[in-house]
Amino acid sequence: MLNIIMFGPPGAGKGTQSQLLMSRYNLTYISTGELLRNEIREGTLIGKKVKERIEAGGLADDEIIVQLINKAIRNHEGSDGFLFDGFPRTYVQAYILDGLFIRLQRTLTRIFILDISDEDATKRLLQRAKEQDRKDDNETVIKKRLQEYHQKTLPVLDFYKNTGLLTRIDATGTSEDIFSRIKKHINEDLKKHSINVVMFGYPGAGMTTQASRLAKEFDLTMIATRELLQEEVKAKTPIGKQIQPYMEKGLLLPDEIVIRLIEKRIQETSGNGRGYVFKGYPRTLVQAYILDGILKKKGHAINCVINLNVSYIELMKRLDARSRTQKKMPYDNSATTIVSRLEEHEQHSDAVLEYYRQHNQVIDVEGIGEIEDVYKRVREPVLRASKNLR
Repeated sequence: MLNIIMFGPPGAGKGTQSQLLMSRYNLTYISTGELLRNEIREGTLIGKKVKERIEAGGLADDEIIVQLINKAIRNHEGSDGFLFDGFPRTYVQAYILDGLFIRLQRTLTRIFILDISDEDATKRLLQRAKEQDRKDDNETVIKKRLQEYHQKTLPVLDFYKNTGLLTRIDATGTSEDIFSRIKKHINEDLKKHSINVVMFGYPGAGMTTQASRLAKEFDLTMIATRELLQEEVKAKTPIGKQIQPYMEKGLLLPDEIVIRLIEKRIQETSGNGRGYVFKGYPRTLVQAYILDGILKKKGHAINCVINLNVSYIELMKRLDARSRTQKKMPYDNSATTIVSRLEEHEQHSDAVLEYYRQHNQVIDVEGIGEIEDVYKRVREPVLRASKNLR
């Protein structure tokens, strides 16, 4: 989950960059000013208190602010993250946000500071005032707003100075140029966190095609047990000779053999990408437990399980068509072996899916349609998992 604070003086383009961030990363925008106005408009108890304070010439106290921020975060638990504007504004509020995140088991990802000179900011604001006929935006008012920003922001930045979160962004150039600079840092943060996906489905569901696409886009290493086993058979290794009869019938292999091959591939590819996409494994409940153990050794864990749903009739059609291509599998040779392979998968799949469903990790995806359309449906939950930086 991405949690970002955006600082910037008037005229730095904070509003434009906030909109781009929300759109690109599906972030929830939290503005204390907006939250207060909503409470006043809805006539809530908090809104009435705030209105009384403002009418008396005061400001909303931190007790009210913390309640509103807490409520806003809890009301958007399904969000991919939060973008804070206008909060924290003081040293005390910085501690408040820190405390909220500790209670909610979340962390700040980045604090972006849009850097622009007062001279350039003034030019932008005067130009905007001219274009939008804002007569109140004159040089005197702008100068006061810039001074106020610097006075209020410095203490808050001091709070975060040793956290490694402060990131200064050159706010000159086009909005696209500025956003590219911001995205570069966010992508670095995302890459620090591993993604591990299980691509699940019946033979013929299109797992290889979709897993390959995920691997390419998200910089994952695809581990397909079938390919690992075929390499052993082709090389005529002792393991290859042992497993060939199993592969010809599409039957499950002894776990001891598969474990060694997966561990070997993970060891060979360690550090080469952000994580793994497993295709064709696990196929049994025992293997699901084994995979968890293998990943735990590396400090990894499964993020999500994509379950490609394809009708039985469609699977038969696809496997029959595959039998007449170079991609055919040994068990594609007859309807009898195809049915046997599908039945064998069915015997074990429910237990595996139930295991992952208990951990809320299964995403059921419609696997019928054009390859690109199916990938769009597959990609979305993995993209969400890749941004789940708590």
